[in-house]
Amino acid sequence: MKFLLNVYVTAAAPPGEGLDHERILATAARSGELISGHALADPSISAFVRVRDGVVAVNEGPYLQALHHVAGQYLLDCDSRERAIELAGLMAGGHAWGVEVRPLMDTAGLEM
Repeated sequence: MKFLLNVYVTAAAPPGEGLDHERILATAARSGELISGHALADPSISAFVRVRDGVVAVNEGPYLQALHHVAGQYLLDCDSRERAIELAGLMAGGHAWGVEVRPLMDTAGLEM
């Protein structure tokens, strides 16, 4: 089963500081469960794009002012949800506010 881990940090946390990326990267890579992992840039340099009545609108900066934002994502292929949660636990703590474990779905709406 494939899972996306979204790593949330507090908005006041310095980018990348205090997150234990090495633990999950080493553990999940060694076991063959890591498909990919990405650290995300600060949301202040993002752009939010949407279309209303056929008109494209682009706003600079984060979509929402929030206390927490996604700082990184990991794509895993695990045998179970429990294993994905176990790996997410390697990231929780430090500046990480929490880690969302979300199953991926195929085009038929079934878990991958």
